[in-house]
Amino acid sequence: MPDTGPIELGLDTFGDVTVDAAGNLLSQAQVLRDVVEEGVLADQVGIDFIGVGEHHRDDFAVSAPDVVLAAIASRTARIHLGSAVTVLSSDDPIRVFQRFSTIDAISSGRAEVILGRGSFTESFPLFGFSLNDYERLFSEKLDLFAALLKQEPVNWKGSVRPEIKNQLVYPPVENGRLKTWIGVGGSPESVVRAVQYELPMMLAIIGGDPVRFRQFVDLYHRAADQLQKPALPMGVHSPGHVAETDEEARTQLWPGYKAIHDRIGGERGWGPTSMTKFNAEADMGSLYVGSPETVAKKIAKTVKALGVQRFDMKYSSGTLPHAHMMKSIELYGTKVMPMVREMLGG
Repeated sequence: MPDTGPIELGLDTFGDVTVDAAGNLLSQAQVLRDVVEEGVLADQVGIDFIGVGEHHRDDFAVSAPDVVLAAIASRTARIHLGSAVTVLSSDDPIRVFQRFSTIDAISSGRAEVILGRGSFTESFPLFGFSLNDYERLFSEKLDLFAALLKQEPVNWKGSVRPEIKNQLVYPPVENGRLKTWIGVGGSPESVVRAVQYELPMMLAIIGGDPVRFRQFVDLYHRAADQLQKPALPMGVHSPGHVAETDEEARTQLWPGYKAIHDRIGGERGWGPTSMTKFNAEADMGSLYVGSPETVAKKIAKTVKALGVQRFDMKYSSGTLPHAHMMKSIELYGTKVMPMVREMLGG
């Protein structure tokens, strides 16, 4: 396991469309402004990273995370800024690299990108791609992106875009190389691919006992040994919410949690969720909801069980109001993070 120092603790948001104090849905424009304020607060309370996800539907406001991250970069000093995730399959690898190398310049070296297939498919028809090419698009575009990370003249040929011959891409990353993760939701092939390209792995664990993902951590290390590649950091992305007490946190989170799960569940044939399922995820699954001490204990337990070096909590959840998220961010930075580090001994 790589020795990367103290655990990194971050936050993620998809810019879920939220409600105001009267329960009315806010405009996507207001949600975007709120996300920027959330990023600024995260920097102020010492959080290590904020990730902004990409979607193309009416219940999420962020379709251009790099633009939102640039806005946050201009108002922050130390927090690292990244995507959670960038849907590489329906984007252009060169443009993704250019956008994030630009954020890296604006932020003086704080940019990161998490590349993945995405769990939603709206971007494919929107940008003219066929879902029949789902695997080929990601595989070839990741291969090109990995070539771009070397910051050398690129020679690349594939089937999803025109050939590139001896082409440099600008702007280059000023110092070192752009920190790039592979997002993994449960595919062994993605784990091995991360090792092959010498990229760290971010596990998206959104339900069930997180320990079941230990098999992917072990696979990463076995593949690194067999391919003689370095074992790089690994991280976990999971949903959660922090309030002063366990009861308050669950009461605040439940309406938004149910709203998003029932909508997505209806689209995918899962059926509505229930308070029983919600409490089971909070008690034994991958939902990090409660008081600072409760959330800290659960994060520390997951970090120890999986042997990861980063934990990112998705703090937005459906219609959960901006004010509750701001308080959650404050408590995460000022109380949860110090307790997690104390529990982990560093």
